[in-house]
Amino acid sequence: MRLSGRFRSALIIGLQGIRSRKTRTLLSMVSLFLGVLAVVVVQAGASIAERAVLADLELYEGLDGTTVMEMGGSSPKIGTTVVDTVAGRDDAVAMTGMSAIIGEPGVRPVNEGASPFDGNSMYGGGPPMNCDNTGCYEIPASELAPQGQAIEVRLTALTGDVRKFRPYRPQSGEWLDFSSMPSLAPKLVLNREAAKGFEQYRVPAEMRIPGSTANLTPQIVGVVDDADPQPRAYVRMDELTHWVPVSKLVDPNYTEVRVLMVTPTPVEQVLTSKLKAIGVEPYVNVVNSREDQQEQLALMRMIFLAMAGLVLLIGVAGILNVGLATVGERVEEFALRRAVGTPRALLAGIVLAETLITGMLTAALAIAASAGALKVIVVVAGSSTPFLQGVVFPWDAGVAGVIAGLIAGVLGGLIPAIRAAGIPIATVMRA
Repeated sequence: MRLSGRFRSALIIGLQGIRSRKTRTLLSMVSLFLGVLAVVVVQAGASIAERAVLADLELYEGLDGTTVMEMGGSSPKIGTTVVDTVAGRDDAVAMTGMSAIIGEPGVRPVNEGASPFDGNSMYGGGPPMNCDNTGCYEIPASELAPQGQAIEVRLTALTGDVRKFRPYRPQSGEWLDFSSMPSLAPKLVLNREAAKGFEQYRVPAEMRIPGSTANLTPQIVGVVDDADPQPRAYVRMDELTHWVPVSKLVDPNYTEVRVLMVTPTPVEQVLTSKLKAIGVEPYVNVVNSREDQQEQLALMRMIFLAMAGLVLLIGVAGILNVGLATVGERVEEFALRRAVGTPRALLAGIVLAETLITGMLTAALAIAASAGALKVIVVVAGSSTPFLQGVVFPWDAGVAGVIAGLIAGVLGGLIPAIRAAGIPIATVMRA
């Protein structure tokens, strides 16, 4: 009870000191506000940056914990083996990729090799090639078809809803409905890069695929963001197999077969055995994007926290300067309190309480300002910046702000508190 009474007394006298010196308190808060705000902004920015990095990785690689099986080789039995094992299962989805050209028949697409429409040659592009068992060679210009109104995409056939593993962000329209009967006119969902091409060029709704029995008439039903820079379209596997045999679903020139599975699942062991039986070696890994990026994110956070710490130290210096000046003005008051029996610890507590209250008030203002600014940014830019959609102020940034305010209050008030506790009683006689 004695300690709680002293604490209460120090708190009350400290509040009275703040009220009687409003201007100095305000100056202290201004210098400290920038430092605490920097800490809060850095912590919030690091959390949002981590969300942004992981959001694109989840679209491209999969959610953490997803088992991904990839395979190399050109066995004609890959497609049949994978589809027969995975089709109809809820714990695994197979993805097979091949080239598809949508538009005028008998012409070359405007983006050969399914290259992006911004001309980035890192993905697709290059001269037309023909590959066989002896290797790949460039097709002579005399044998090339004329370029026309057609677009080339990477066509990904799915055995089920892949969004449970890769949470593609819908942009417009709808996703593929795997619960309905397969249609003879395959439904396509485009990614953003493919949708960009269809906005730029008017092409007929006719799709040709290597190995198909006839040209298809696709239906474009939606657009998603899949973080893939190449134009890509997604289609139900059972709709595509009306026109393309399962054995030809794998592009022999560019093996793109991937199976996404929950962990654990018996599919992994069964499919591995079947693939090895046909001479194909599978490669399995478990997605752990957060751990893979942890070192980079931690380094980035430490660098910015160090910079914010420097700004915070400037604020602490401001509180320290004001605290020392205040103690110098209140020497007679503190000496008189000592003369009437006030313990040294209570005098130190009075000064420390003032700086702690100032630090906590400043922290509250900095946190409120940061949360309000983030909310405005989400409202203004959320629709055009996908990773900002649904972002809320991270609680760890608020905790960092409170800790920064406490540290600033203690560091800024410790020396003035020690000086106040050391004022001798004889000072009253000199006054």
